[in-house]
Amino acid sequence: MRLRTRLLSLLGLSAVLLSGCGIRSTEVPTDFGAAPTRVGCSLSGADDMRARAGGEFPVQVYLVCTSQLVTVDRTVTLERDSSSDRVLVAQALLAELGKSLTAAEKEAGYSTDVAAATKVSGPLKGDPVDALRLSTPPDDLSPNALAQIVCTFANSKVTTDGSDHVVLGGPSGDPLRSYECTDAVKARPGLIPAPAETVG
Repeated sequence: MRLRTRLLSLLGLSAVLLSGCGIRSTEVPTDFGAAPTRVGCSLSGADDMRARAGGEFPVQVYLVCTSQLVTVDRTVTLERDSSSDRVLVAQALLAELGKSLTAAEKEAGYSTDVAAATKVSGPLKGDPVDALRLSTPPDDLSPNALAQIVCTFANSKVTTDGSDHVVLGGPSGDPLRSYECTDAVKARPGLIPAPAETVG
């Protein structure tokens, strides 16, 4: 009898504690989705973006984070007399997009879809002077990779005329198109392809 009384007392105490904490028991299964991500797409300790000695120049490239494009500060090395050569700058930017991410970038949730093997060159004979040709046709790139390249090039005042448009094509014979880096592309690069108009 005493044992039964103690059990009832313990059950009553548990009910009081649960109600006091605001926790209500339920037999109905609940599903509120996955836990919110803690990734903030920001790096601790931003790089000093002032010009540096030895031919080093500050640049920005677009990486993918939480399904959108986010700029990351990088530094490229160029010869002083080639820092205004748009093709050399485009090559340096593309190399940055294809390189392995730092530990800090990975920890912050960044990724890149651009393959290290992807290369860029200047216009061929008959191409507009502002054209850039990739070693892989743009249509063969993933939407994320194409958006990264277009927005990174468009963000650089050296590779374009200052607009958000970049003229890209693949190897010889591949049609040239003018691609635009829009806010919609930055927000959903995997779903919204970079708008393009055929050139020439």
